[in-house]
Amino acid sequence: MADLRELLCFYRDAGVDAALCDEPVNRFAEARPETVQPAGEAPAAAPAIPRQEAQPVAVPDEGQVALARELAASAESLESLRALMQAFDGCNLKQTASQLVFGDGNPEGPVMLIGEAPGREEDLEGKPFVGRSGRLLDRILAAIGLDRQSAYIANVIPWRPPGNRTPTPHETEICRPFIERQIELVAPRVIVTLGGPAAKVVLQTTEGIMRLRGKWMTHTTRSGVAIAAMPTLHPAYLLRNPAHKRLVWRDMLEVRARLEALADG
Repeated sequence: MADLRELLCFYRDAGVDAALCDEPVNRFAEARPETVQPAGEAPAAAPAIPRQEAQPVAVPDEGQVALARELAASAESLESLRALMQAFDGCNLKQTASQLVFGDGNPEGPVMLIGEAPGREEDLEGKPFVGRSGRLLDRILAAIGLDRQSAYIANVIPWRPPGNRTPTPHETEICRPFIERQIELVAPRVIVTLGGPAAKVVLQTTEGIMRLRGKWMTHTTRSGVAIAAMPTLHPAYLLRNPAHKRLVWRDMLEVRARLEALADG
């Protein structure tokens, strides 16, 4: 039990927090005890050990980025975009994720909120922002009179990176056409980016989130439609730094004021 506990702690510290096999595997039972070979006898041939077929792993490259752009551009609706992303094998993150995490909420709502990537809870449920960060986001929306019936929520990366690691630049570029097309299909009046990584992709900037947050910016679609965008802090960051909730409150008051002005206009 001590060895097992030590092994589990090692996996936990390495970021392994979800099983990828349908059935548990007893790795300790795989080890075979050594046997003493009688003198004068030829060593017995080792029994063949069945080997699992290697899962295909996509190597991120410019070809996959171009294919993602082509597929995204061909989607005429959110349903067709979801189906294309389900069938797309060009991002290696798909091989370790449990499932695709598409959008959630009301695509007819005036606001679209965009985070970076799914976490463990999102990967298991197939919906964005359903863990602790999601519950905090729900409270943030409620504070300005919104909920998931009046807003749409998505991520730049639709598959969970293993161990919640940071997506690589190539992985981000492969997924970029999908979130850009999702924005075009939803056509929100206002975008709220949650955290620095989402702001950098959606707003095409290299500035840090503390410099960006609270300032109105613009996301321009491929067809030339300009959408007002408010960068703010990610709910996961607020869970670690609750004192900065006041900054997000200011940002969301700006969002509410913009929505009221658009409704009056």
